[in-house]
Amino acid sequence: MNESIFAEERKRMIVSEVNKRYKITVPQLCELFTVSPATIRNDLRDLESLGFLKRTHGGAIKNNEQTNFELNSIEKEISNVKEKAAIANTAVRFIREGDTIVLDTGTTVYELSKRLKNFKNLNVVTNDLQIALYLEKETLVNVILMGGTIRKGFHCAVGARTLASLEGLHVDKAFIAANGVSTTHGITTPNIEMSKVKELFVQMANEVYLLADSSKMGRTSFVRFAELKNIDMLITDGGISQDFLQELEDMDVDVTISSEQ
Repeated sequence: MNESIFAEERKRMIVSEVNKRYKITVPQLCELFTVSPATIRNDLRDLESLGFLKRTHGGAIKNNEQTNFELNSIEKEISNVKEKAAIANTAVRFIREGDTIVLDTGTTVYELSKRLKNFKNLNVVTNDLQIALYLEKETLVNVILMGGTIRKGFHCAVGARTLASLEGLHVDKAFIAANGVSTTHGITTPNIEMSKVKELFVQMANEVYLLADSSKMGRTSFVRFAELKNIDMLITDGGISQDFLQELEDMDVDVTISSEQ
């Protein structure tokens, strides 16, 4: 395996471990990846500079402070890969032939788009260029791509023209992504322009499915675009904590936990 590819995969896994455990030590990471302390410290330094975690004396902790921090699309592609695939496998079960659906931008929703190959009668509305291109090339579904200003590094359309192109549209189901899911602050994203598009996606759907891996649970980003009561189902992975799951259930949020098999 190419050394640089292995290093990126190791960093992705380090972030995943920190998010799950909240706190982890250098010796634990050395044992987990069979590398030297110097290598782990370099990895932690790189990941801290990107905002993925916070270094501590002897290790690292989860970064919960940067409400406006957002990975770009390339960085998201190496984050929580198995969890996103499992969520997509679960989400596709709620799509039926003849549906008109919205696919939000994001890597988890992109994973869902890759599972639409068997559909022959499906309309898909999206503002994500990567999703639209994949569907056009690899599937038989009908794609309605929203216009607007392309958001650099995120291959999606936002802005006034995007919002205008969504006016008057109504769909059966919307599959939405988020950066933060909180029982006190609702469903959030770091970017104001994206929040406006997501808000319309939620409003225009009969049923709203929120696709968010467990690293998003309990986190709050910059802008709220929906309340938990606005969604019909949250689909997440088995990494969600029992305490947070109980909080959601106390709020009557319908939660489906995907299997990673």
